Amino acid sequence: MKIVSRNEELLRDALSRIPQSSSRTSLSSCNKLIRFEDISAAAFKIQCGVQKTPCMYSRLSKQYGMDIYLKKEFLQYTGSVKERGVLYLLTSLPQDQQRKGVIVTSDSNFSMAVAYHASELRIPVFVIMSTSTSPARVKMCREYGAMVISYGTTAKDSQVHARRLAQENGYLYLEEEDSAVYLSGLGTVGLEVYEQVPKLDAVIFPAGGHCGLLAGSAAALKHLNPHISVIGVESESFPVLQQSLKAGHPIEDQACSSHHFYGDVSGLCFGSNSLQLTGKLVDKVVAVREEDILISMLRLLEYERATVDAEGAIGLAALVAGKLPELKGKRVAIVICSGNLELHLLQQCIARALTLDNRMCRFSLVLPDCPGDISKLLEILAREEARVLDIKQERTFVTSELFTVEVTCTIETRDKIHMAQLRNALLERYPTTAWTER
Repeated sequence: MKIVSRNEELLRDALSRIPQSSSRTSLSSCNKLIRFEDISAAAFKIQCGVQKTPCMYSRLSKQYGMDIYLKKEFLQYTGSVKERGVLYLLTSLPQDQQRKGVIVTSDSNFSMAVAYHASELRIPVFVIMSTSTSPARVKMCREYGAMVISYGTTAKDSQVHARRLAQENGYLYLEEEDSAVYLSGLGTVGLEVYEQVPKLDAVIFPAGGHCGLLAGSAAALKHLNPHISVIGVESESFPVLQQSLKAGHPIEDQACSSHHFYGDVSGLCFGSNSLQLTGKLVDKVVAVREEDILISMLRLLEYERATVDAEGAIGLAALVAGKLPELKGKRVAIVICSGNLELHLLQQCIARALTLDNRMCRFSLVLPDCPGDISKLLEILAREEARVLDIKQERTFVTSELFTVEVTCTIETRDKIHMAQLRNALLERYPTTAWTER
């Protein structure tokens, strides 16, 4: 990556008033002004260790009235953009610390990336996970090469144990923070997007509490072209970044969700560096509903064959929700940063998204328990081109008159218009049809 020397005044001003804190990890002392040269140096140093992921034109472009390019960071080895910051962080450690090793907690994307890249660099790595962690995540971490230790029933128990082990054995305890080294590694995404998509008008990033990707990439993009709009997207349920920007400091008491679906979307705001950079360099931060995130996951699966989680889909969700009408007709890149969704949760998300998108519905009706009545119902469904996914009959616990059967059907439709047509056809023949609202 060629290093372009330009004025760094904007970045220095953004971070000039940041207090240096050592309350998070021993890496806090590495904090300094993030410069474009730092991001370029990170890109050069990690180029052989992470994928230069494609940024491809999307078939969704026509649907949303703009040229959409998807930066597919979920194709990284561990399925997350966090690898960029983690690899640069690990390669920047002193050699004596690399020999002693590092220790992390939880099953987050950050910890998974540390497990993999530390093993590749032959750095001893220990991951402390609570006993409630998914067995699949434990297995994956072990396959990456980490020594996984189950301890405690909560994440806090694991953190306390990890800190104690670090102090006793000389390991470096790592947790995701916003040191200049980590932000520089994440900022390499901005460099690649700028290189891969000419004449960009805007780039959309996931935001939330862990806004290091947004902040680091904004630093790179605004240096290369101040006219590119940088937009962050977070969840309406956890507007951590918007509240932190409004308060002028990281919000510590924001209610967060521990559900795996949300991941870093609902995390606490973890540092002043990324917050200050975001406030100075990011043009807009918008919030989207959970329903929009689910539909965005469905769109990416259908149109791009991309299986992503909430953090990966939240950028596109801003377009699904119509939150960025000013981008119509523009050239827009969206960073799809993560694809680590557990299989059982993926199944639930897709089923729920199909319902929200008016592609799957359920209704119940009562029929006489006579030969041929069910066949007549199925004939109507076939005539209306509705696909039957499931059909159940209940005779014992029917509260209507005797010798009737309650039939419940789950069906697949094309869209909202098709569903309305089917509903009218059924109500015309069976006026007591009851629809299950989504």
